Amino acid sequence: MSFECSLCPRECRVDRRSQMGFCLAPDAFLVARAAPHLWEEPILSGSRGSGTIFFSGCTMACCFCQNHTISRRRHGKILDENQLAEVMLLLQRQGCHNINLVTADHYLHRLPAVIRTARARGLTIPLALNTSSYVKVESLAKLQGLVDIYLPDLKYFSDDYAERFSSAPAYFAVATAAIAEMVRQCAVPRLSAEGIMQSGVIIRHMALPGLFFDSKKIMRYVRQTYGDQVYFSLMNQYTPMHEAARFPQLTRPLSVLEYDALLDYSDRLGFSLGFTQGEPDEDESFYIPLFDGTGLPEEAPWYCDDDS
Repeated sequence: MSFECSLCPRECRVDRRSQMGFCLAPDAFLVARAAPHLWEEPILSGSRGSGTIFFSGCTMACCFCQNHTISRRRHGKILDENQLAEVMLLLQRQGCHNINLVTADHYLHRLPAVIRTARARGLTIPLALNTSSYVKVESLAKLQGLVDIYLPDLKYFSDDYAERFSSAPAYFAVATAAIAEMVRQCAVPRLSAEGIMQSGVIIRHMALPGLFFDSKKIMRYVRQTYGDQVYFSLMNQYTPMHEAARFPQLTRPLSVLEYDALLDYSDRLGFSLGFTQGEPDEDESFYIPLFDGTGLPEEAPWYCDDDS
């Protein structure tokens, strides 16, 4: 049956079985890695890790993307719904606190069936969607009752920055509408007795060098709109990567002064449910896993673009 993709605002309307849309993803699941990850927020990673499954392709094209080897290339193993459900169950058996679907926005039409299959086969840990937020509300609605935790980015307030650095027109309007739907679905933050998140929303913002006032506007919006209904994670791990050198202001890491000023502003706004990171000059590669097929079925075929 033909499927004209309209999951994100780009409305490519291509049949991904034979054509390539902006996200570069085929219709089949293209996955690059599945393994415990210890560097998410503490309430996600805990002591045993968050069970991250990294999908290739992306609805955005950030010039500084740390995962550009999979986000802007077709690189990974091709999985069917049964194989992906089994990967989730394997991560549960490895002791992960949750299943963390990283950049799966372009598969929202196929995820409900996988999640239901995994639950029917014994998946009991929370399931999280880790997203750029550049996705349509009606696409997210397909996940009602299936996703326990949403981990949305809120990257930009200014549409000028969003278009210039991520090729994402109208990003703020799209992302805030998407996040509102996520909060509607998972409105009550809830932790287990050991302090591990069971449900709720963590809005993430990675501060970029030179965009201090844009970051302040995002922080003010989140605080005024959601108060203590969501967690807010202010990240400073930006390091120039991929094609960031095309933009002079993005050729350096975030400075200590910039991040400290944002932390002060966070205090003034009254954030109480939130997370920060360590020294901003840490090598960002520390956070980047190898996209080498770890944790995926050996029999699943690799798909790689010629230039991968």
